[in-house]
Amino acid sequence: MTQPGTSESTFRPDLLAGKHALITGGTSGIGLGIAQSFAAHGARVTLLGRNPEKAEAAAQTVRDMGGEAQAVTADVRDVEALNAAAQQAVQGFGPLDILLCGAAGNFPAPVDGISANGFKSVVDIDLLGTYNSIKAAAPHLKAPGGNVLSISAYGVPVPLQAHVVAAKAGVDALTQTLAAEWGLRGVRVNAIIPGPIDGTEGMARLAPDERTRAQFQRLVPLGRFGVPQDIANAALWLVSDAASYVTGVILPVDGGQNMLGGAPQYLMYLEMQKASGKEQTAEV
Repeated sequence: MTQPGTSESTFRPDLLAGKHALITGGTSGIGLGIAQSFAAHGARVTLLGRNPEKAEAAAQTVRDMGGEAQAVTADVRDVEALNAAAQQAVQGFGPLDILLCGAAGNFPAPVDGISANGFKSVVDIDLLGTYNSIKAAAPHLKAPGGNVLSISAYGVPVPLQAHVVAAKAGVDALTQTLAAEWGLRGVRVNAIIPGPIDGTEGMARLAPDERTRAQFQRLVPLGRFGVPQDIANAALWLVSDAASYVTGVILPVDGGQNMLGGAPQYLMYLEMQKASGKEQTAEV
């Protein structure tokens, strides 16, 4: 029996046999974990990243574990490059069964500490990048039978994450609108909200030291950080036939964190402000 927090899968090895998945942001962290898991369950995976060497190295990790993988290069903000990458993916592995939109940008900063360019950059990658990826993949996505799955973030307001929360709220709205539009095509559209996932670049930025890690861990009712396989397991279920009647769902996979709302993150933010001597007192 698989233990909580391990990297093992609970699904049969041929769950996605014969499927082709295009994964943006698939060269590291959650995206790569999902790519490896999809491949371990029979899918051919195309990993899309901005850096060709990094994308090819990620694809090689999938091949090293016995999976089928290829790398393509594009920035999700570049529509023409995305269109070309999607065409290249299809030429290599055939029509798309799955599109996983995982490319993301993030850095912790207060609203008045984010430049207009920094805010725009995150929105361009997270929201417009998701839209651009869907547009590029749409002509190649099987209908009926196709799946679009996006990686969202937070279901609640979180201090120091206004740019990400705003962009991902757009991803959630896009997900549900597209689910309504594409339902009659037989294409399902869903999203996952990860909690704090160990071993990811995002978590390293948000919790760069053991004290902050401990603070984040206290915000999770299950009392632990997740691992990429936790997100991969949810992704496997959502794109499989087991979820054939599920669309328009924004699924938190976070150990219960979002269930508590934004108050715990806010209290942690106040502690950080106090520790840094930047606490503010209200004038009455």
